[in-house]
Amino acid sequence: MSRLTARELTLAYEDRTVVHELDLAVPDGRVTVIVGPNACGKSTTLRALGRLLRPKAGAVLLDGAELAKIPTRRIARAIGLLPQTPVAPEAITVADLVAHGRQPHQHWWQQWSDEDERAVTDAMARTDVTALADRPVDTLSGGQRQRVWIAMALAQETDLLLLDEPTTYLDISHQVEVLDLVRRLNHDRGRTVVAVLHDLNQAARYADHLIAMKEGRIVAEGHPTEIVTTHLVREVFGLDSVVIPDPVTGSPLVVPGTPWSPAPAASRDTVAGGDVPGRSPQGVERNHPEAHSVPERPTPEETPRRGTDPEAPASKGAPAEGTAPGGAPVEDTVPPAAPRDPADTSRTT
Repeated sequence: MSRLTARELTLAYEDRTVVHELDLAVPDGRVTVIVGPNACGKSTTLRALGRLLRPKAGAVLLDGAELAKIPTRRIARAIGLLPQTPVAPEAITVADLVAHGRQPHQHWWQQWSDEDERAVTDAMARTDVTALADRPVDTLSGGQRQRVWIAMALAQETDLLLLDEPTTYLDISHQVEVLDLVRRLNHDRGRTVVAVLHDLNQAARYADHLIAMKEGRIVAEGHPTEIVTTHLVREVFGLDSVVIPDPVTGSPLVVPGTPWSPAPAASRDTVAGGDVPGRSPQGVERNHPEAHSVPERPTPEETPRRGTDPEAPASKGAPAEGTAPGGAPVEDTVPPAAPRDPADTSRTT
């Protein structure tokens, strides 16, 4: 039997329905992870399981009783919830914030006990925030604050722990540390954990029970090795991928398809239109100084027609330079200059 269940649960924000008639049973003593694309309703579902959101229809049940009808203190002793974006009181220290997790266990005649002290000390040690005990929470980095909030949830010492994206703001080392901590809490103390994660590979690695959601409905649920396939990844996330065994754990490992890459660059020997660099599209050389001087006023015969190559052979029917119409070589028709008589003064230089 599952202690925490949802029956025909419909959730909405004003007139916008986010979750549609969802049926869910959280396995006792297991780590359940909910995954899905953005805005699919996974965090909204978690909020309803922690009674932070009243259902539009249906109900959430704890030990068979509707959550909405159970006293708040009793729920706080059974369910610990770390929301996605918690807000700390201004100037509160780390130790004081973690101690807030003990409020459901305190009474008007006994505000603090040795058991409370032990729970807070243990939670801070497990999340590696003991050295930050006297620091104001608002002076911490994002990753440090996240670990402090997790410590507060652990100090509550509930049988059910709900974590909405607990690895937010954490680097990869602390992400693994937090998820390993969740597994240890489940294994050593038998706590039931429900977490929302964005990383599908981390979810498949740490979950005993995986729930995949899309558009406010459950698409598949079960052990990760049973449900994580290329078909599921494409259906839920719209992503082409390959699913292989994780080389360390054997759990499903989703490898996305070929990444985008630019088209192959054009050959350095060609330009647009297949022309050779330095030549116009018509084949006339450009941007190359001539090896010989060019007459300032070339005759029409010396100026190539536009669209022709001066180095190309003459076209058919036009005799090449230095040949007769029949193709035979001809002699130069301009006679060499006669020697100048030194006594001739008729020409000036």
